[in-house]
Amino acid sequence: MFFVEEPIDTESQTAWLDVRTEEAGVRVVVPRLPGRRTPEQTNDTLRTLLDEFFAAEGIYDPVLWYYTPMSLDFTDHLKGAVTVYDCMDELSAFKGAPPRLIECERTLLAKADLVFTGGYSLWEAKRTLHANAHPFPSSVDVAHFGQARVEQPDPDDQAAIPHPRLGFYGVIDERFDIDLIGTIAEARPDLHFVLVGPVVKIDPETLPKNPNIHYLGPKVYDELPRYLAGWDVALLPFALNESTRFISPTKTPEYLAGGCPAVSTPITDVVRTYGDTGVVRIARTPDEFTAAIDAALDDAKDRDRLLATADGVLRDMSWDKTWNEMKEKIECAI
Repeated sequence: MFFVEEPIDTESQTAWLDVRTEEAGVRVVVPRLPGRRTPEQTNDTLRTLLDEFFAAEGIYDPVLWYYTPMSLDFTDHLKGAVTVYDCMDELSAFKGAPPRLIECERTLLAKADLVFTGGYSLWEAKRTLHANAHPFPSSVDVAHFGQARVEQPDPDDQAAIPHPRLGFYGVIDERFDIDLIGTIAEARPDLHFVLVGPVVKIDPETLPKNPNIHYLGPKVYDELPRYLAGWDVALLPFALNESTRFISPTKTPEYLAGGCPAVSTPITDVVRTYGDTGVVRIARTPDEFTAAIDAALDDAKDRDRLLATADGVLRDMSWDKTWNEMKEKIECAI
């Protein structure tokens, strides 16, 4: 299996592919390109590099798996046994989305044999555009995030933060409700917000600077359970806008696997999947969100009930199950 990442600019005048082998034998292919190139030059170079690489590796009639329609700019000539469009988000609604993205998606939908979506809301939006579309909501590596259920030392940058701690990890961008967190932090200085992740596409200077909001920056996947283990409540404070209309946050089951009650804004796929579980509370306004946090803090006191309920919600979830179902549909399409 080969995973081709976005190209990275270099100071070199020569283009090449940086190839490394990861877990389970997945080979990650990272194009390294000279800077100051036009989009046309970039696409021509990528097309040539990948064609030569696939020929050298003896790759013919592969399963072509797309996460973004923009990759068609340098792969539209490739023929595969099956073409899959794995649509994880409504990318055209994101801030800074390329103007051509919608046009490229139409082309990819016409080319694809299968369409997978990252949740039910997205599937409802795409199923009218493709006859072979299937929803695959977020799953979870229970064993990995389950490490957070075991008491462990706090990471150095979290250790001094007082409790109660309300945590979030993920990208802080236009999908994150900055005003919601700022308003609650101002009204409730006793609550401490731990925000883990990079700030992207928004000006960091616009973020609230309350002393009880702690920005810890990006962390790697392996570190996340250690942070999660030190939180009292986990948050999904997403703004309600076009960029969040179809999201199905992977962090929801991850928080539960870590044994942490959660509070979310009313994102459709969170409400329909977790809204009646008793371990993910839904709130819209700052007052409602604050009340839900207080209720979740009470939920955390009955840890045995919390863990039993979370385990019931997660019982049928695993990435292995998701992959087996995807694999079955791919085999049927060949």
